[in-house]
Amino acid sequence: MISLRNVSKTYDNGRIDAVRDVSLDVAEGELLVLLGESGYGKTTTLKLVNRLIERSAGRIDVGGEDIDATDPIHLRRRIGYVFQGIGLFPHMTVGENIGTVPRLLGWSRDDIDKRVAELLELVGLTPSAYTPRYPRELSGGQQQRIGVARALAARPSVLLMDEPFGALDPITRVQIQDELKTLQSSLGLTIVLVTHDMTEALLLADRIAVMKEGQIVGRGSPTELMTNPGHEYVKTLMAMPKRQADRVESIAKAAL
Repeated sequence: MISLRNVSKTYDNGRIDAVRDVSLDVAEGELLVLLGESGYGKTTTLKLVNRLIERSAGRIDVGGEDIDATDPIHLRRRIGYVFQGIGLFPHMTVGENIGTVPRLLGWSRDDIDKRVAELLELVGLTPSAYTPRYPRELSGGQQQRIGVARALAARPSVLLMDEPFGALDPITRVQIQDELKTLQSSLGLTIVLVTHDMTEALLLADRIAVMKEGQIVGRGSPTELMTNPGHEYVKTLMAMPKRQADRVESIAKAAL
């Protein structure tokens, strides 16, 4: 569904490499996590896919089509995008926020209203109660659900997510992570999710691509990377959740 071939992004006339010679395939219906520390090129790579940032070299295909053959605005309307800041329009109601892209695509009022109600049900919110509300009247978790609903409004087959759960409390975060996996399965979504959270990556991903200084230094399923990390940086990352689990187990034993 998504293919990157020798993709690079440079700044300052080529002196700064944000992304270096990245080649990556994401299968249809797969949830791929881009994992790594801040400043290592994850978000830049994500934004290259829908041309929020233009690449300096290489080729990117989405759905078998070179993204350069598509107007960037039309491309972005075909790809759902969710980010940590949520980005709901504060002056619009929930219904207006979710209906933004369908409205730009020329959908009828009835079709938009039906889609808004369908999506609110899908993310666990009652349409009659939430459609007329404004973002300021919602909790962080509710806002994040609306952000996901808005990204799905035009029925995209691809969903890009940039640290979408980082600002949520732990209980809400786990709930929405579980809902995302359910949505992925039920809708057949292809998802690329950026995170620096190791536990989140291991629990959500079908495959993980680890980035360091603009390059992919490891890739595979969570099990594959845990058992055979290869690169020293990947090994360091994979050791962290095990150390944390061991500490939690030690604390639990001490409490007995």
